[in-house]
Amino acid sequence: MRTRSKARAVERPARIRARRGEPPKIDREDAALQRGGGVQSIGRAFAILEEIARNRDGIGLAELSKRVGLHNSTAFHLVKTMVSLGYVRQLKDSKRYRVGRPLFALAASALDELEMTSLATPVLEDLSRETGESAHFSVRMGDAVVVLARTSGPGAFQLTDRVGVVRPAHCTALGKIMLAGLSEPQFERFLAGAELKAYTPNSIVAPEALRREIAEVRRTGLAIDNGEFDSELRCVAVPVRDFSGAVIGAIGVSGPVWRLSIEALRERARAVRAAADRLSAEFGFSGESEPRVKAAV
Repeated sequence: MRTRSKARAVERPARIRARRGEPPKIDREDAALQRGGGVQSIGRAFAILEEIARNRDGIGLAELSKRVGLHNSTAFHLVKTMVSLGYVRQLKDSKRYRVGRPLFALAASALDELEMTSLATPVLEDLSRETGESAHFSVRMGDAVVVLARTSGPGAFQLTDRVGVVRPAHCTALGKIMLAGLSEPQFERFLAGAELKAYTPNSIVAPEALRREIAEVRRTGLAIDNGEFDSELRCVAVPVRDFSGAVIGAIGVSGPVWRLSIEALRERARAVRAAADRLSAEFGFSGESEPRVKAAV
């Protein structure tokens, strides 16, 4: 009986206001939202999240508060909420904050192949116009790479590969970029299980030679296919990264060997790098890279 009486007592003022035609009572949280406080809190939370994401080694509360212009206690309560949701995690030893895994999963689910293709295509079109050659964007698929988007240049004798074509990783510039993005254990697993088939006399088929080649690609951030998959073609490629710094794909241009010398490829590499930077920015990349590659498609 006490519980019912209490419930009726709570409900009675609301019923009276309703009969009188008065608006319902607004609690303090709703009032804050109407004043813009809720919007302000969301803005602050995103500012904190973006600042944490920019610091790959993590960031402490005091420095975080300073960078986003908030009092320590305000920043702490917002970060604490994000930690409880999993979007931010706190390192046990240093107490620094880093981005949590659910945020990566959320971004990855939004960045599907269709979205990647729609973002890559205008970048490739500009790259083809600038270089006069066919441009490609590819991602890893198991021990190979698949071309998700391509455009043709204005010149004659353009590469006619179709979208969706699968190419080996060890003897293509696009594939070498993806291999260079793997960790050492991942790369060694690739060497142990992949067939290093010779497609032309220039194909690299010896594991030790491929190790040296990939080490050079990691050092320069540039990969070249010197007639290794098709003896009549040369290609140059560079990595494309996502918001986490991981290698998510590769951009390259290719053309016939009689038109593209190794020197000409290196000259075009500047335009390819600029295109890759532009596409990486579309995928949310804004900081220093990490030697990681996304899992196979």
